[in-house]
Amino acid sequence: MKRFLLLIPVLLLGLAAVARAQNDLDLSRSQMPSVVTVPPEAQPSDHFSADAATEAYLAQIPASARARSDAYFEGGYWLILWDFLMSVAIFWAVLRFGWSAKMRDFAGRISRFAFLQDFLYWVQFLILISLLGAPLSIYEGYFREHQYGLANQTFGPWLGDQLKDLAVNLIFGGLLIAVLFWIVRKLPRSWHVWGAGVTIAFFIFGIMIAPVFIFPLFNTFTRLDDPKVTAPILAMARANGIPAHDVYQVDASRQSKRMSANVSGFGKTMRITLNDNLLRRGSPEEIQAVMGHEMGHYVLNHIPKDLLFFSVVIVIFFAILRWGLGWVLLHYGQDWGIRAISDPAVLPAALFIITTFFFVLTPLLNSHIRTTEHEADMFGINASRQPDGMAQGAIHLGEYRKMSPGPLEEFLFYDHPSGRRRIHDAMQWKAENVGLFEH
Repeated sequence: MKRFLLLIPVLLLGLAAVARAQNDLDLSRSQMPSVVTVPPEAQPSDHFSADAATEAYLAQIPASARARSDAYFEGGYWLILWDFLMSVAIFWAVLRFGWSAKMRDFAGRISRFAFLQDFLYWVQFLILISLLGAPLSIYEGYFREHQYGLANQTFGPWLGDQLKDLAVNLIFGGLLIAVLFWIVRKLPRSWHVWGAGVTIAFFIFGIMIAPVFIFPLFNTFTRLDDPKVTAPILAMARANGIPAHDVYQVDASRQSKRMSANVSGFGKTMRITLNDNLLRRGSPEEIQAVMGHEMGHYVLNHIPKDLLFFSVVIVIFFAILRWGLGWVLLHYGQDWGIRAISDPAVLPAALFIITTFFFVLTPLLNSHIRTTEHEADMFGINASRQPDGMAQGAIHLGEYRKMSPGPLEEFLFYDHPSGRRRIHDAMQWKAENVGLFEH
């Protein structure tokens, strides 16, 4: 514990450093255009060119706005690395300095029940790593978002949301951890198989309850009653076999200036939602195109497909985890005070492995998600018949995504198609259906 107290000045110095970093660069006023018009090159004609229309749309972006979005997104590449390095350094320190074993011993003194000991260990562990990672988290989630003009919250409300998120993870994460360690103790030879199954079940359960019980902790969701907005959306839903009766809006502007929509939930808790930033800044055509995209996720069964994909990933991870923890115990278990795989003190080693696994897997995971997002884009254009709305949406989303990456850059770092690609897809669709837009 003394070593931890010595870290407090370091944390405070880190906070001061990130506070100064905010003032080094202020691009908060370099916004994408709020109103995106259809340029002459994108108007329907006998000589319509998807390439020319794409370049004309991109030309509407001010140079300062392009510089801001490029800098923001490219900076995110480094944050992926720093988040990884920070995480593995914290997990190593918790093991190397014996904090993990001490937290286990403290939990053991409080309760003699193994299940409760595991839960209490998780509470201590999560609070400790949250404090150790606070400087980077505060810079990344608060100062940097304000620096680039993407955030609306002052520090107090932002911190309140972080504490809510911490509380949710303390409860649900603690339950999952306690169940997994119970499985390890009961099934020492096949725990990795059953552990993968339980993790997948928790994953599905979380998706189901999040729209009803988790998301409302952070934002207010209300039914949208404006028929000018809802009528075209519900008509599009009915035309594509979606049993939707309501459109929801969320007050995302209390936290951010980002425009977005999403499909969340599973089964009866499935909900299509657009945020109030999109309602305020998006044209009717843009809103219809974006909502058509979200409906594409439902019609194309992306949620079940994603569940299957990530279930396979989880099964593979648990197989690697079994081997990795065996190796860790053999070489470092005694030095770190870890008694067995069933010892909760082994958790930092397990998280070290999972963090490394998913860091290495980032391009594959991004490629899977990017593919489904492209499918939803094409469905949305066909369903809404609003290619210009799709192009306008891509430009607005470009406030926090680099519009024109290189092929390798897009493969490695993008979990959505780039803005340029989305505009070109929309204009290519328009080129093949230009007769629909001629009057």
